[in-house]
Amino acid sequence: MKNTIREILITIALAIVIYLILQTINQTSVVNQTSMLPGLEEGQRLFVVKILYKFKEPARGDIIVIRPPIDPEKEYVKRLIGLPGDTIEIRGGKVYLNGVLLNEPYIKEPVRYTFGPYTVPDGQYFVLGDNRNVSNDSHNGWTVSRREIIGKVWWRYWPLNKFGLVGNFPLDRELEAASRQEETVS
Repeated sequence: MKNTIREILITIALAIVIYLILQTINQTSVVNQTSMLPGLEEGQRLFVVKILYKFKEPARGDIIVIRPPIDPEKEYVKRLIGLPGDTIEIRGGKVYLNGVLLNEPYIKEPVRYTFGPYTVPDGQYFVLGDNRNVSNDSHNGWTVSRREIIGKVWWRYWPLNKFGLVGNFPLDRELEAASRQEETVS
């Protein structure tokens, strides 16, 4: 009987430790709006890697969960477009990052507004929803600090018919390609 009780207590203690470790590394999040259509739909459930950005910087194109400065009690899911020092401009239905037109196959429809040019302040990040015309995001005059970024979305686990990796799209490749093209022309 003593051994059984001890084994039960050890099992419970291990389960608690594992749970706490997982909560430090990951969290779950729910998409609560339509600003990330067509890729993420309202009500979908996501796994978010919280620890990733402790070891590396957030990257352009990452889908992230943030606490927006306009409503820090809520969590928003957005795509990271601009890093500190980047210049963003939205014109003619298209987004330009540091003067480079972005290829954005993930957006719902072309943007119906203009913005910028705007240089992202030091320590801040510029985010947009993929459903740009209905998204409350950085084009409305706010950016997020590093501490307001909760983590990177990497997996959709609900509903089951949408189960799988989430479509992060590395925008840095586009900037590198444009830079190489400029070097070739020079």
